[in-house]
Amino acid sequence: MPSITFAALIESIVLGVALAMDAMAVTLSNSLCEPDMPLSKKLGMSVAFALFQMAMPVLGYIGGTFVAGYIERYAGIVSLLILAFVGGKMIVEAVRELHEPEACPAARLTWATIGMEAVATAIDAFVVGVSFAAEGKDVVLYCGMIGLTTLLCCLLVLVVGRKLGERFGARAEIAGGVVLIGIGLKAFFGL
Repeated sequence: MPSITFAALIESIVLGVALAMDAMAVTLSNSLCEPDMPLSKKLGMSVAFALFQMAMPVLGYIGGTFVAGYIERYAGIVSLLILAFVGGKMIVEAVRELHEPEACPAARLTWATIGMEAVATAIDAFVVGVSFAAEGKDVVLYCGMIGLTTLLCCLLVLVVGRKLGERFGARAEIAGGVVLIGIGLKAFFGL
């Protein structure tokens, strides 16, 4: 298992924040659409997003270890392609949201909906987990930080939600996509 370096710690935090952008956007949207949401639901939503953001890269890592031997020689390019795809997808979705904002649903937010949102926002993290296997990353460090940063980011959105949403909104998701592409480029160039 790789040792924890300061650089790996910082990279895991930055990656966690970048991957948390989808969960933050959904948290903000949910809280704006249901302004009288009970505290228990707000906290449960944040925890659900964090748990799925943490678990999905673990599953991706496990799946990636089966093919890591085949892609080890190409770890940099594989990581770049995966992270550029995920980052590019985030940017495209954010630009689309800037041009066509979604309306609030008529029904109240249910726990089943929160569960589906948690899975949907964490699918990108699954793919990133595959790149962890290719690069031999410390999955405990990276996945733990992804979960922790997602939890903290979602809680931050709940505290400063409306102001943060009006000010940054989809632009934060664009920044997250750019960060993922940057981390992919770092892996590609072996920095």
